[in-house]
Amino acid sequence: MSVLNADLHCHSTVSDGTLAPEVLAQRAKANGVELWSLTDHDELSGQAPAAAAARALGLPYLSGVEVSVSFIGTTVHIVGLGVDPGHPALAQGLAGMREGRLGRAQQMADGLARVGIRGAFDGALRYVGNPELVSRTHFARFLVETGVCRDTHEVFRRYLVEGKPGYVPHQWAALGDAVRWIREAGGLAVIAHPGRYKFTPTEEYALFSEFRGHGGQGVEVVTGSHGSADFVKYADTALEFGLYASRGSDFHSPEESRTDLGALPVLPGRLTPVWEALADRIQPA
Repeated sequence: MSVLNADLHCHSTVSDGTLAPEVLAQRAKANGVELWSLTDHDELSGQAPAAAAARALGLPYLSGVEVSVSFIGTTVHIVGLGVDPGHPALAQGLAGMREGRLGRAQQMADGLARVGIRGAFDGALRYVGNPELVSRTHFARFLVETGVCRDTHEVFRRYLVEGKPGYVPHQWAALGDAVRWIREAGGLAVIAHPGRYKFTPTEEYALFSEFRGHGGQGVEVVTGSHGSADFVKYADTALEFGLYASRGSDFHSPEESRTDLGALPVLPGRLTPVWEALADRIQPA
């Protein structure tokens, strides 16, 4: 089953993607995806339209969410797959996470204004499908639109990472809380794109150890920001920590994303795919 073309990580206009959930479902189906999940940041309101669109297209579906976590001073993302979108503990936890985003966004705009970039707050809001979830990505799109930078990658590098004018830290969920919300909602917690975090080997070991200790069960091995060396490294990590392996493009936009829906390599065959542990949570076509 590891050869299944599953794409279990992507984003819609409900968070920081540029396509509606229904359009993503169509794109996934057209690209040969055989099992799909929408995993918007800290938000579940896209789940009903995504599931309905997948069902209409004959595309098996897993509910999902990506929870922002603060760990050793770094933002880490934990994907929850197979969750009940209506579960109160998960919904309440995410609602608490979204509080303060607008204030953070205003601080980001203030920082950009100090280096001569005016109107960034209102500009970012034009790209936001959900005002509770204004993010760095929305600011990046505004700076590309206004010609400050060539693309969103340049924006992040020059303005929106730690030490740059538009960077404002935010205290996200604790790792244990995020895993607990996902588990209480009937889902399985997965560390998203571990190759992106700038941890030392000791810090990364601590992340996986604590995650496993809290009841986390999966890791993204094959994902859009991983290269071939990462595939090997995190396949070994999955085996070392007894984790299920996940696969997802982290697709946000046709213009911005490096990897399209359904375009990833297959999982290494020595791993146990996460969808095998979630067979009873898959919504059939």
